[in-house]
Amino acid sequence: MLSDVFRTDLVLLHAPSVYDFRTEAVLRGPVSDVVPSTDEFEMYPIGLTSIAAHLARNHYNVRIVNLAYRMLRDSRFDVPAALGRMRSRVFGVDLHWLPHAHGALAIAEMVKRLHPDSLVLMGGLSATYYHEELIRHPFVDLVLRGDSTEEPARQLLAALRDGAPLAGVENLTWKRADGAVVVNPLTFVPSDLDYVDVPDYRYVMRSVFKYGNVANLIPYLAWLRYPTTLILNARGCEMDCAVCGGSRSAYLAVCHRAAPAFRSPERLVRDVRTIASFSRAPIFVVHDPRMGGSPRAERFFELLRRQRVRNELVFELFYPAGADFFAMVDASVPAWSLQITIETPDESLRLANGKFAVPNADVERTLDAALSAGCRKLDLFFMVGVPHQSYDSAMRTVAYCEHLAQRFHDDPRLQFYVSPLGPFLDPGCRAFEDPRLGYRSIFRSLEDHRQALLQPAWDRILSYETEAMTRSEIAAATYDAAEGLNDLKLRHGLIDRRTHDTVAGHLAIARRLLREAAAAEDLPPAEREALFRSLRQEVAEANKGSIVDDDELKWGSAHRFRLTATLVRELAGGLVDELGHAAHRLLGRYDTAPCAVARR
Repeated sequence: MLSDVFRTDLVLLHAPSVYDFRTEAVLRGPVSDVVPSTDEFEMYPIGLTSIAAHLARNHYNVRIVNLAYRMLRDSRFDVPAALGRMRSRVFGVDLHWLPHAHGALAIAEMVKRLHPDSLVLMGGLSATYYHEELIRHPFVDLVLRGDSTEEPARQLLAALRDGAPLAGVENLTWKRADGAVVVNPLTFVPSDLDYVDVPDYRYVMRSVFKYGNVANLIPYLAWLRYPTTLILNARGCEMDCAVCGGSRSAYLAVCHRAAPAFRSPERLVRDVRTIASFSRAPIFVVHDPRMGGSPRAERFFELLRRQRVRNELVFELFYPAGADFFAMVDASVPAWSLQITIETPDESLRLANGKFAVPNADVERTLDAALSAGCRKLDLFFMVGVPHQSYDSAMRTVAYCEHLAQRFHDDPRLQFYVSPLGPFLDPGCRAFEDPRLGYRSIFRSLEDHRQALLQPAWDRILSYETEAMTRSEIAAATYDAAEGLNDLKLRHGLIDRRTHDTVAGHLAIARRLLREAAAAEDLPPAEREALFRSLRQEVAEANKGSIVDDDELKWGSAHRFRLTATLVRELAGGLVDELGHAAHRLLGRYDTAPCAVARR
């Protein structure tokens, strides 16, 4: 009986993009230059915290282990040895983002080899899309589908504990004893996000206390130096951008979600308060705060104003805004910044893609209103690879940013970035599903994408080409546009000489390596691999900061972590909770908080 009290019911593992990244040399290109994580995408999905927290409230023992971070942080970290020491009835491996196709499958297979009597569970948006292909792998026992698997995970653990049929577990794809695949209906699609805390920072703090290991929960390599956090407005989206796997049509097709599930303004502000208990670093608000309607946004900003939060908040905009909106934002927080993605200065291409599908005059009025209202930093993002975009169209990004720099008098708060659509088209998005948008998908299956991640250079990893550009042309346009923006920003005083020269140096190395990779395509695989291994140091340089320097994307913050009474209470509360969980498990009492929420 005591063994049941301390047994781990579920270990949630986050894999690197490519399991062998520490020994392989692959020119991954600038696919992660404009996100906080490295090109191994070590930032685990925030849904892992809500799954773990929901299960913990039902007295199950759940651990999150960020293997990708552990491997990046310590070149000697022994993954098989670490996994071999773990014990759990179920091991869960996330396959939320398709760039983890190699690493996630490698970890799942390793877990099954080390723990043949345990079950291997996979989940996430990509796992949902490819669930039938995934379940055919002999080392995958279960796939939980959909964007909200907290309650299905509880149903699964309860069924396994009680020996109940798995046919009653919502959203589950599984195998019978004879190997026959069963696809349960995807019926758990909650209509709001208040049934769980997502992300659940309280669980993370208490988990550190419970399991005594901070490293397993660090979200990305630089987080301890720059602990940016986020709050999540919704699951699903009102927008239907052609190249986004999180778009309205993609969520409908993949997750059966017809409309976004929103987190209430009250819960969002409570999330902000929790973050403020341990950090003064910036807080990123995922999704445009106006999504869900003006009354909801107004309520959120009013509650935020009353909270008197001291953290800077960073907001996304999906469509234009005016002076009234920015005045409301400015009154609610002491400092705020914006991230706006318009993809391209070409209005017709924006219309085809669905992102910021308005005239450039409206874009510029939004920028003007935001800067006039006190926006501290305004990041404007462009993309190479949007529908129907030619090389010349991609290069017009530089001229348009020159116009913006001149119009706004070289305001250093306004910064420009360009990145490629890569490495893959998101399965489920309109561009992946509808050839009329001008894309030819080179890779379609999960195995195609897994194999692609082993290609030596990123133009061969790209999963698509367009009617207007080949993969090599997309790579060339990305580097050419990035070079133009880097030079422009130096001319207009938006970056300093050191930053410019760092990016220019990495860019020169990247271009040369891309040429060498093309020249080596006809070599036998063993010779090609040996060549790239000999260039490991240069490949590492080219894989970071080749289109933008890391510091360009950071929001300033003089404070990082802080110890407050609230944080102390959380840690103490974790001890009390664990004693309560142990008592319930000793008595065989579980499942005290199953979700009773509306399904769509």
